Amino acid sequence: MANWYEPVFRGVLYPAYESGLRRRRTLAYLAEYQRSQWLSDDELAALQWRRLKALLEHCQREVPYYRRRWRELSIAPEDIRNLDDFAQLPVLTKQDIREHYDELKAESLRDQLLYKATGGSTGEPLRFGLTRESNDRRTAVMWRGYGWADARMGRRTLFLWSGTVGAPSPLHRLKDRLYNAAFARRMLDTFRMTEANLAEYADAIDAYRPDVIVGYVGPLVQLAQWLLATGRRVFRPQSILGAAEALHEFQRRIIEQAFDAPAFNTYGCREFMLIASECEERDGLHVNADHLVVELHQPTQAADGAHTGNLLITDLFNYGMPFVRYLNGDLATSESSPCRCGRALPRLRRVEGRQLDAIRTPAGHLLPGEFFPHMLKDVRGLTSYQVVQTSLDRLDLSLVRGDGFDEQSLAYIRNEVSKVLGDSIALHCHFVDDIPLTSSGKRRVTVSKLP
Repeated sequence: MANWYEPVFRGVLYPAYESGLRRRRTLAYLAEYQRSQWLSDDELAALQWRRLKALLEHCQREVPYYRRRWRELSIAPEDIRNLDDFAQLPVLTKQDIREHYDELKAESLRDQLLYKATGGSTGEPLRFGLTRESNDRRTAVMWRGYGWADARMGRRTLFLWSGTVGAPSPLHRLKDRLYNAAFARRMLDTFRMTEANLAEYADAIDAYRPDVIVGYVGPLVQLAQWLLATGRRVFRPQSILGAAEALHEFQRRIIEQAFDAPAFNTYGCREFMLIASECEERDGLHVNADHLVVELHQPTQAADGAHTGNLLITDLFNYGMPFVRYLNGDLATSESSPCRCGRALPRLRRVEGRQLDAIRTPAGHLLPGEFFPHMLKDVRGLTSYQVVQTSLDRLDLSLVRGDGFDEQSLAYIRNEVSKVLGDSIALHCHFVDDIPLTSSGKRRVTVSKLP
């Protein structure tokens, strides 16, 4: 697709689709976020506070869970005068959401919600609702953050991403192909990546000649290591974005050496989409503070003054099912110095969470750990899970069952694992009462004990 396509898509096709056909306000929100990223510290803080106060007042009026919970604690929104007061509100956990699911929905919006599911980086699947405005704003924030890495809408982009799970209909597959073609995207299924077929992925990059590559960090590193080991050179993209797990500096160096292109770190989760991403300076991840409130829960301070703690996140625009001070299970370290780019959006020095071990097989298959959250997110009645590999030919999957889990759920899991791993590895499913936490208080989804 020639270079002319990007401005045509951005200026004509995407507005016609998004604003005209779908009647979404994504582009208006994107323009708003493009402006607010350049606000001063004080202006940004004032904007965030206005939006937070409006959300808290809405929760008091409309959301039974918060109204009851705050009343029990003798808290009223008018008592919350600054972020220090806000930090005294109770945290919201995945367990809270499961136990009070309907009570967390705004009374006037409960029939208008969109629904999504997350596989949970901590091994606890979760279904949640959101408003259309929140969904459109998330897309706008994503486009802004990806734009910092030159991954603008309409650019030729190749995704090293998740494959399809389940059995989508022919119409669904056709719609996906047309949608990806319109967005100038080529999708490669990393769940089928093996040591033996890495050349096919390199060939696909050369054939598509992407401006941008977006991928799970694990498969990106695996392909980069193979390129370096074999001396294979591929078409040089202008940028590479790592997603789904932390991009460590040693991994960044491997990717950049193999592809001869700058690699950018991003951080998000299914509940909020893009939370933070690197700008042109690639020196810490800018938090989308004009869209979210991101806190560090019970932080510890290092000698250099940086703080590390569990992330608490509040979506300022999901009025339908608000998550206020949601503990998402990830650990992060803050960065207090200003960024050379001039944006006042605060930064995270690094995100420590979501380390997903890859699964290996005797046939040389290296399955990204992201496969399991992606596949298990829609399994009915699954409360939590953990995959452990102790030998090349065996996987142990521990499952905590809830209401609705049945033989059909188990058959679906076995079938989806078999589709990507074949019969070279035996899957052993165990029903347990609980999944133990690590010493850091997190639950690892996939654990490889192979050398």
